[in-house]
Amino acid sequence: MKPDHPLNPAPEDAALRRAVRPVICYPPETLPAPDMALYSAARDRLEVVSTVIVPPREARSFRVPAGHFFRIHSVDGPQVGDLNLWHSANLKERFYSGKTRALHGTHLSTGDRMWSSFPYLRPMATITHDTLDWYGFDAFGGSVHDVIGTRCDPYTHNLLSHGGQYHHCCHSNLTRALADEAGLPLTEVEGDVHDVLNVFMCTGFTRDTGQYFMKASPVRPGDYLEFFAEIDLLGALSACPGGDCSAEHSSDAAACYPLLVEVLRPVSDVMGNWQAPPVNTYDRSHGR
Repeated sequence: MKPDHPLNPAPEDAALRRAVRPVICYPPETLPAPDMALYSAARDRLEVVSTVIVPPREARSFRVPAGHFFRIHSVDGPQVGDLNLWHSANLKERFYSGKTRALHGTHLSTGDRMWSSFPYLRPMATITHDTLDWYGFDAFGGSVHDVIGTRCDPYTHNLLSHGGQYHHCCHSNLTRALADEAGLPLTEVEGDVHDVLNVFMCTGFTRDTGQYFMKASPVRPGDYLEFFAEIDLLGALSACPGGDCSAEHSSDAAACYPLLVEVLRPVSDVMGNWQAPPVNTYDRSHGR
């Protein structure tokens, strides 16, 4: 709780005001529900069609056709990753972390979806398996796979280090990966790099000051986070220079490890007549 400002003492009814019960802004029961039974049946028999190794302190891109799955694996040691997603044919339709957070909460796990930006606002990917779902929330209020952190970036690093020039922040890593994939200059694609899903990262807010914190990730080799691609996806994943984020990020000192991305397809016809979700049907008139 923030302390009372000395010029603004608490009113007599402060306790009553604070005791007002919260209201969930977006009740999840009204969202279009993913068909988890269908996805579970499909993931029983999956075939790997491509793999990408993401080196430490670097990022790599990958593509996932709609109706396929992809997995992000911890391989050699505890490592967190910053994930961006775009529609593979339209960089303007990209992952909207803020709306995903509003719909599902600060941290994602099995059954939660990654939603795309306005005006599209539709599911891009659904989490279908999470080997860290046992973690829940710890005594500090920390949990894994957050949509509250923005991604480490060279601009904030420059401010905090009084002019430092560090080029392996996740923002820069993702920018290089997208530029390479799109065949475009860095300056042209940087604006399409966006707030991330912090895969495997353990984070929360301090209860006394409300500050964003990180702590050592519980991820270990063999853990993975699995997604179903609801639309054709272009992804980019950065192996964060903070390693397991137990001490710092934007650093060449932290122990860092690679991450593995697998793209998989169902080997049976279990998907049947499944179709990708359409773009949002709001008419975009905005009252005019």
